[in-house]
Amino acid sequence: MQELNFPRYSFRFKNNQNKTAVFDKLRKKFVILTPEEWVRQNCVRFLTEEKNYPESLINVEKQLKLGDLVKRYDIVVFNRNGNIHLIVECKAPKIRINQDTFDQIARYNLNLDATYLMVTNGINHYYCQMDYKAEKYNFLKELPPFQQNEQ
Repeated sequence: MQELNFPRYSFRFKNNQNKTAVFDKLRKKFVILTPEEWVRQNCVRFLTEEKNYPESLINVEKQLKLGDLVKRYDIVVFNRNGNIHLIVECKAPKIRINQDTFDQIARYNLNLDATYLMVTNGINHYYCQMDYKAEKYNFLKELPPFQQNEQ
């Protein structure tokens, strides 16, 4: 797979009906390795190993209802009290991150009310902190590490 702008992590792979699969340690199963999945797997490792987010607070690829539409988010990290701390939107490395990408995650966040947003294609990472009073997001240089007393 393509080299990404994350630290190098080791993964388990297997061949499944002539397709490569990677073991997802959160879902506890092998999933087909697409370029977007490669970014998602590396991002999960980044969150758990570099930013100390507990695996038990991370959800991957779950359904989200937006009005009449059903969408899937890539990664959501909860606080210990069950509120959403972070939403991550993962794109394949060849997908350029633009305003449409931020609009997509902002639409998801209308229902989720996360504190932080992250958009990544594995090469470029963007981090935002929500400012609900001013109805905007503020870009950050990096994502803050998880605090054990995080609410």
